[in-house]
Amino acid sequence: GGARGVGRPPPAPCTSRIFRALIRLRSRVLAPGDFFAGLRKGLKSKLPPELRKFDSGRGRGRLIKVHFDHSETHFEVWHHTGAGRLEVGLHFEGDQELNQNAFEYFRMRMVEVKAGLPHAELEPWDRGWSRLYETIPAAQLDERAQDAGTDLLASYVTTLQPMLEAFWNERE
Repeated sequence: GGARGVGRPPPAPCTSRIFRALIRLRSRVLAPGDFFAGLRKGLKSKLPPELRKFDSGRGRGRLIKVHFDHSETHFEVWHHTGAGRLEVGLHFEGDQELNQNAFEYFRMRMVEVKAGLPHAELEPWDRGWSRLYETIPAAQLDERAQDAGTDLLASYVTTLQPMLEAFWNERE
């Protein structure tokens, strides 16, 4: 028996809680331009070489669009500030016929889509558009949200771009 730890304070019972709080504080908040520039750069490094030649552009607001050849079907990362969520998805924003055909094409492949993207949802959307997407928590544009968004976008591109290419090949 004996006196264990005499003269020393007891260990803090909430060390892990304090550590998690410190980690959250260390995640730097980024300006939207820096957030999306870093996301684009991170995406390029996470994709296989054959998918690294994409075009991208910033839309109005807090978003970036990434596409291969056809800008009307593009991958998008969009920060919904009010909801505190980051949307990552594939958007079909062409004419009504294209959007409907893309919706049907991917609807028929949702088992395959869900195998790679288990939380993805397909839905008709605003202005006759449609989207295949999911959202993740992002109260602010910080490094943690950037890392999570980059990883998820890379998964969307690697899973869906081969299907999107097949869709376009069938149309041509």
